[in-house]
Amino acid sequence: MQCLNNSIFYYFFSVLQFYFTKRAINDDFDLLFGLLDGSASLAKESLVYSYGRSFNGFAAKLSPPEVDTFSKMERVISVIPNHKLHLHTTHSWEFMDFSPGKIRPQEEGNIVIGFLDSGIWPESESFNDEGMSPPPAKWKGKCHNITCNNKIIGARYYNSEGLYPTTEFKSPRDAIGHGTHTSSTAAGREVDGASFLGLAKGTATGGVPNARIAVYKVCWDMLGCSNADILAAFDDAIADGVDILSMSLGSDDPQPFFDDALAIGAFHAMKHGVLSSASAGNSGPSPATASNLAPWMLTVAASSMDRKFISQVVLGNGEIYPQGIAVNSFKLNGTSFPLVWAGDVANYSGGNGLLNAKNCLPGSLNSNKIAGKIVLCNRNPIGTILVGETWKDIMAPYVASFSSRGPNRLNPEILKPDITAPGLDILAAWSPVASPSGSPFDTRKVKFNVISGTSMSCPHASAVAAYVKALHPNWSPAAIKSAIMTTANVMDPRKNDDHEFAYGAGHVNPLAATNPGLVYNASEADYIHFLCKQGYNTSTLKQITGESNASCDGIVPGRAWDLNYPTFGVAVEDGQSVNATFTRTVTNVASANSTYRVTVQMPSSVNVEVHPKELSFSTVGEKKTFTVKVSGPKMVEQPIQSGTIVWKDGVHVVRSPLIVYTITPNSMTTSPFRPTERIGFGANSNNWNMHF
Repeated sequence: MQCLNNSIFYYFFSVLQFYFTKRAINDDFDLLFGLLDGSASLAKESLVYSYGRSFNGFAAKLSPPEVDTFSKMERVISVIPNHKLHLHTTHSWEFMDFSPGKIRPQEEGNIVIGFLDSGIWPESESFNDEGMSPPPAKWKGKCHNITCNNKIIGARYYNSEGLYPTTEFKSPRDAIGHGTHTSSTAAGREVDGASFLGLAKGTATGGVPNARIAVYKVCWDMLGCSNADILAAFDDAIADGVDILSMSLGSDDPQPFFDDALAIGAFHAMKHGVLSSASAGNSGPSPATASNLAPWMLTVAASSMDRKFISQVVLGNGEIYPQGIAVNSFKLNGTSFPLVWAGDVANYSGGNGLLNAKNCLPGSLNSNKIAGKIVLCNRNPIGTILVGETWKDIMAPYVASFSSRGPNRLNPEILKPDITAPGLDILAAWSPVASPSGSPFDTRKVKFNVISGTSMSCPHASAVAAYVKALHPNWSPAAIKSAIMTTANVMDPRKNDDHEFAYGAGHVNPLAATNPGLVYNASEADYIHFLCKQGYNTSTLKQITGESNASCDGIVPGRAWDLNYPTFGVAVEDGQSVNATFTRTVTNVASANSTYRVTVQMPSSVNVEVHPKELSFSTVGEKKTFTVKVSGPKMVEQPIQSGTIVWKDGVHVVRSPLIVYTITPNSMTTSPFRPTERIGFGANSNNWNMHF
């Protein structure tokens, strides 16, 4: 059988966990050898990756008949096509009242953040290692085809298809700037005098400038990011010894967890004590567009900070319009250009009409009619655009319009996104070979760039998670996530029409996250129970856990109300009454002797009862359980009802959102196979997008 042009599939096997990497590789080869008519050359040619450092499985090039035969083998747990994902696209720390470097460098230096992204530009000033000690003794990573230092301590690259565009490097080096930007946002060293061609001039720094960086290049210019490469990166990153994983990539349309490489990889990371922080996506403000929905991941929305870039437009009559938000470094020296209203230049041949054109949607405008003109959504004759200026945004923070929104299409009672962080106009390091605007005609070279996206908010949250981990090295991923969510700053719902569907628990507060008082902890067993309640069976469960002994025996599918999550969600089918009961357990991580009392805020139409109303702790690490009963009349076509459950001991404020909202009838299914039908939004797709 010829396998050269076949698709890539990856698999998990029920091999014993004591298998070492060498034995797992031989085992994979033997299985393929038997499948491919006993041909050693075809088996060697077919095998792309062998996952054996942190979990067991492999990626291989196989034809559809071979896949069908292979999937029926007793030891095969799952067979998944090699879908593609794409990247989701520093005053921000000052805006959050956080001064990087507050903890001792040696504590911060013990933390390693792994970035699954487009690589890194190691020569950037943001990655100098002056004064840094050698990597921590736990580190087992390697550097491939670039020179590392005491800052960048690991760098690997993955390309299962063996395709390298002419713009790319066959190494972890970053050709498009995205990975350089995200890694420096989270963990870049201080660089004085940084700016984007004079804009946003000041000191650029990451949130944890003394933390180590490990790079796993899985995304490529024009090619995106493949599942096979992502799983290989997870396998290495976990075994290398990363503490936090930052992933500014994902799908525009969420897949069931057993088909989602990020969810599977993050599950295995969670098992090894590693929290995965991921971008929510850039498909907002449409509802139910958030991606990276697994409850064991921290899902991050993007919001503004109190700095915005304004480019004033001067009309031909001299009148100045100062409200244009843009990052413009070009000096036009008074040159005027005709202004054209977008609605007058629709690309009708491309199937676009007035509605798309006036909103300037991609591809909606006639390229011949807009050449050499300034395009507006309102009429005016001619004008020029002045060089950008920096203004203070007194409305901040508010969620960016592009930031993907909830509700959660896979599990409507798990609020997603989890948190919001700065993601608008973020200045950070850039690859000098990458266009700062993304246009192939833009030949400018810059060391720093200003870009926006949930890709930019994600590394902010990753840095906060690393900061908490440095101070509390023994905390679980769920405890770190809980600390970030329950200490978040309250967002103003008047500025965000989608309320918690836009910002989750609120705006990340780095300092408060280190001292949450109480945490909602969760283990692998809790997440397995959650999956079983969601309709996964023993077979589909194994596709996520990769373990032969994983089982849903004795668990009846139902609502997700007993997962120990830091938020509370009630999805009510139209015409049904509100009736939900939650069970939660909190762990004391603050004072040995403390008493917390609960307060509840909720619209009068919904009744909320918490029992008990007081929790007393005598030791650190002690656990207490409480229940929350939510009730109310029948609801039809109601907007989100927002409330909170807050525990206070006089020092700590442990805040959790409680939301009630309506969904279409018959959309609450316990089957994980039809995610888009869970709450009646949209259609499924296997396309994945980078969150630029």
